[in-house]
Amino acid sequence: MSGRPPTSPARAKPPAGTGPGRPPAASPIRPAAGAGRRSAADPEAPHPVRYAQLWRADPGAWAAAGAAWCGLTAPVRRRADGLAGRATALRPGWSGGAATAARERIGALRDTLTDVLPTLVEVDQALAEFAARLRVAKARLAGAVADADVGGLLVDRAGTVRPDPARHRPAAQVGPGVAQVAAEIRGALALAGAADRDAAVRLTDLATAAVTGWLSVPPAWRPAPGAGPAEVSRWWAELTPAERRWLVRHEPDRVGRLDGVPVAARDQANRLLLTERREELLALRRRLLRPLPPGPAELARLARLARVEATLGGLDGLGERLASAGGPRAYLLGLDPTGDGRAVVALGNPDRAGAVLTYVPGMTSDLADAPGELGRAARVLDRCAALVPTDEAAAVLWLDYDAPDFLPEASRARQAEEAGPALHRFQEGLRASHEGPPARQTVLGHSYGSLVVGTAARDHGLSADALVFVGSPGVGVDRATELRLPPGQVWAATAPDDVIRLARPPAELAGRAVLAGTPLGPLAAVLPDDHELWFGRDPADPSFGGRRFPSGRRGHTGYWDPGNPALDGMARIVLGR
Repeated sequence: MSGRPPTSPARAKPPAGTGPGRPPAASPIRPAAGAGRRSAADPEAPHPVRYAQLWRADPGAWAAAGAAWCGLTAPVRRRADGLAGRATALRPGWSGGAATAARERIGALRDTLTDVLPTLVEVDQALAEFAARLRVAKARLAGAVADADVGGLLVDRAGTVRPDPARHRPAAQVGPGVAQVAAEIRGALALAGAADRDAAVRLTDLATAAVTGWLSVPPAWRPAPGAGPAEVSRWWAELTPAERRWLVRHEPDRVGRLDGVPVAARDQANRLLLTERREELLALRRRLLRPLPPGPAELARLARLARVEATLGGLDGLGERLASAGGPRAYLLGLDPTGDGRAVVALGNPDRAGAVLTYVPGMTSDLADAPGELGRAARVLDRCAALVPTDEAAAVLWLDYDAPDFLPEASRARQAEEAGPALHRFQEGLRASHEGPPARQTVLGHSYGSLVVGTAARDHGLSADALVFVGSPGVGVDRATELRLPPGQVWAATAPDDVIRLARPPAELAGRAVLAGTPLGPLAAVLPDDHELWFGRDPADPSFGGRRFPSGRRGHTGYWDPGNPALDGMARIVLGR
C-alpha cells in the first residue's frame, strides 16, 4: 500500500507528490515502483491489487482527500479576486507603460489561478470515483469471505482459499466450494485493479497537464443549437483534454447545460457557475433589503425578498452537499436560480454506474426544496447499497421544470407537457455519455412529477428501462402500453391513506357535488369507483396494466420513510431485482 490518504490538508500530510498545484500521479493503491516483482513477460505490466491491500484499503479516506482538493477552490478563487482588486486599486494613481505591464502581469497571474479551478474539481472526481469503485470491490471481497465461512473454508492473508481442517465437512457439499470462493476473490481484486489503473491514468494525465499547461486554444467549432445528445457526445469525444478544459473554464454556461456532455465535465462547469450565481443572488438580496413606501410596490418587494431568501437557503444546502465527502459524491448537472429556481444533481456518477435512477418531484418543488428532494433520492440509493452492496448505482434529482405552486396550476397538465422535451433530452443524454455497457435507467415521478414522467413518455418517449409512479394523480394515459415501454416495466404504488386518491376526475367531482345538494346526496358516498383520477386511470390499479408494489400507511409524502415497503420496492426496481 502507498499509505492512507489524508482526510484534510490541515490534519494530515498528503502523500508525496500530492500537494496543491500538482495532482497525485502515483497509483492510489498499488505499491511504489520496485516494491514488488513485475511479470517477466511484460516488465511494464501493472502490479495486481493484492488481497491484503484491498482488505486494508479505506475508501472513505480517499473520498475525503478528493473533497480536500475540491475545497481548495475557495481560497484559490479568493486569491484570484484579491489580485483583481489590487489591479483596480493601482489604476487611478499609476499610468504609463510600466502601469500597463503591471496590470497585464497581474491579469495573467489571475488567469493562471482561475485556470486551475476546474482541475481541482477533476482531482476530486477522480479520487471520489476511485473510492466508490473501491467500496464495491471491498463489498464483493467481504461477500466472498462470508461465503467461505458458510462453506467451511479458510481464506489466508494472501487470499488463498482452502478447507478449514478444524471444521467438519459433510460428504455432500454444503455452501460454496474452494473454486467458487477463489473466483469471487479474483473478481473483487480485478475490479479494484481496474479502478486503480483508471485512477492512476487520470491522475497522471492531470500531473502532466500541470507541467505542459491546463488549457489549449479554443476548439474550432461547437455543436449547432438544438443538436441532439448523441451528436454532442460525438463532438465532445473528438476534443483533446486541453480543449475540454478550455470550454469548462471559458464557456461553463454552454458545457453545464449540454445533454450528452459527460457528467464530470458538466459538474466542473456548474460548480464554477455556482459561486457566481450565489454572488448574484446576494447582490439582489442587498438591493431588496431597501424598504419602499407602503403600497403594492413594497408588498412586491417583500414577496420577492422572501423568494430570494428561500432560494439562497436551498443553494447553500446544495453547496453543503456538494462539498461533503460523506456518502456518494454529488455532481451538479444543472442550476438556474431565476424564478423559483431549478437544479439537477446526481449522487454517484451516472456515467459509470450500472443502475441509474432519475427522480422527478412534484407540486411546489423548487430550488429552495432541492436539498430535501435530494434526500429522497439519497434514501433510495442507500437502500440500493444495503440490498446489493456489490453493485454501483447512482441517483439523479431532476428538478428542471416549473413545478406548480398552487392547486389551480396543478389541476392542469400544461407544466407537465412543457417539461416533457427537457426530460426526454436529459435521459437521451444519460444514454449518450454513459461509459461501458448500458446502465439500467429508471425514471421515478412523485405526485405531479408522475404526470411529468407519463406525459414525457407518452409524447416523446423516454430512454428508460423502467418507469415508477408513486402518489400519482394520473399519468396522462389510461393504459401502461401507451407509455412506450413494456407494461411489465411500468410500476406504481399509492399509500392506502394518500389523499391523492381523492383527486377524482372533474366530471365525477361535479356529479358528487350536484348530488350532495339534493335528497339523493347519500348516493354520492356509494358511487362505484371506476379507478379514474384527475389525469387518467390510476396507475396503481390493476386495470392500468402495469405492475404494483406495496406502500405502508404513510400519507402522500411518506414513500421514502424508513421501514416503508415502498422504499425497498423502489430500490429493487432501480436494481432490476
